[in-house]
Amino acid sequence: MDDRKSLQSQPLSVAIAGAGAGGLCMAIRLKQAGIPFIVFEKADRVGGTWRDNDYPGSGCDIVSHLYSFSFEMNPDWSRRFAKQDEIQAYFERIVEKYGLGPSIHLSTELSSAEFDETVSVWRLRTAAGEEYQANCLVTATGQLNLPATPAFPGLESFGGPIFHSARWDHGIDLEGKRIAVIGSGASAIQFLPEIAPKASKLTLFQRSPNWVIPKPDRAISPFEKRMLRAFPWLMKVQRLFDYWSIEQTFRAFLKGSRLGLAWQKQSQRSLEEAVKDPELRSALTPDYPAGCKRILLSNEWFKTLARPNVELVRSGIEGLDQAGIRTGGGHRNADVIILATGFETQRFLAPMTIKGLGGLDLHEAWAGGATAHRGITLTGFPNLFMLYGPNTNLGHGSAIFMLECQVLYVMRCLKAMQARRTRFMAPRKAAMERFNKKLDVDLQRTVWAAGCSSWYKDASGRILNNWSGSTVRYWWETLWVRPDEYDFVCPSRLAAGG
Repeated sequence: MDDRKSLQSQPLSVAIAGAGAGGLCMAIRLKQAGIPFIVFEKADRVGGTWRDNDYPGSGCDIVSHLYSFSFEMNPDWSRRFAKQDEIQAYFERIVEKYGLGPSIHLSTELSSAEFDETVSVWRLRTAAGEEYQANCLVTATGQLNLPATPAFPGLESFGGPIFHSARWDHGIDLEGKRIAVIGSGASAIQFLPEIAPKASKLTLFQRSPNWVIPKPDRAISPFEKRMLRAFPWLMKVQRLFDYWSIEQTFRAFLKGSRLGLAWQKQSQRSLEEAVKDPELRSALTPDYPAGCKRILLSNEWFKTLARPNVELVRSGIEGLDQAGIRTGGGHRNADVIILATGFETQRFLAPMTIKGLGGLDLHEAWAGGATAHRGITLTGFPNLFMLYGPNTNLGHGSAIFMLECQVLYVMRCLKAMQARRTRFMAPRKAAMERFNKKLDVDLQRTVWAAGCSSWYKDASGRILNNWSGSTVRYWWETLWVRPDEYDFVCPSRLAAGG
């Protein structure tokens, strides 16, 4: 039989890159729909960011009952804001409950994918050289999966252990050590209070301060958990309450927001209560509006920085040597260096090589900055669906909610192809450009477009990572597939070469 015909007669099949929250959600929905799938995971365990970020104090800054799938709520969270080990265990339980294990290929990195339009399949290759094919490719590799390591002069010359917070070396005993931490963002704000009491001296190298507001965390009592297990509808009520409580805070991310100003005052009060040194308070006070960079939640950050064994250094780092770190303000000795330097947030889908129609390379197509249609599909790349793609990050809500919206949109795309008996679909160029033009205009209303630098923006100042509105609006944008926005290609057109 002709290979093209045999492939066309096969049922729809899907390859998923990544077994974090997005990849697992996609796999569950595909399994429920009876669509064959395979999941490629480069690590030896599922969990994505919660597998990687197991540093001391690691946890979520979204309330637990909202940071879980709507169809798989968990009555046993121990805290309002769950810690890393609980979230990781949650995703591992999901794999077991839904029988996903046989479909997940662990320690298998997808290195390249090329769309073969003659037979309308993605031809896939792993880092080990294995070859697969599938009609559709879903990428679920996330925005925060590639640790960023600045190219400091002399980085390799340091004589002690040095590691990134997302690759924490648990074999290093920090007790009594002189610890240098480079970076003061979302990871450092969690692990620094955990390790500072162990250090003989802890030096924090800060590039810019953050707005930090109190974290309304608490333990969930055994009685509450018993009630949630006995009456599952209570979890739905809790989730709904949490959702709308957080959703209304989106207005804080609009320019000139009163809520944003209220957060600034709240942060300043916390700073003044914990830090009595006026010079240190000044160093910890941002010069940009709240929300321009990620707003951080902590009850211990300012207290930790006021400890006598903690020093804040604002001078730029000139380089490293065997003994420590050189700055314009002098040299700081260190036994251990921890890089809390964030992630390569705008290298979407790296380091994979992905080629679409006519051999178009994805990273060449994104030379001017990553864009997508509704953050999910991309012109010139048929049957490629991205989860947590460009402009789908949030400043205020749950990434799990956004992922569920995207997964359901992908499922609607698959159903649209099945209903039309087409082999592939891709967004029309005009539709994608129209969507992103409006997106960019809307983003200019937000505080992310203010004058600070952040991981949300590229070198030109365009906001590549964040969604421009509320999560309700994103839900509405992904509620159905608009056929006039897509080109659908049928087997007959393929056979005719059209």
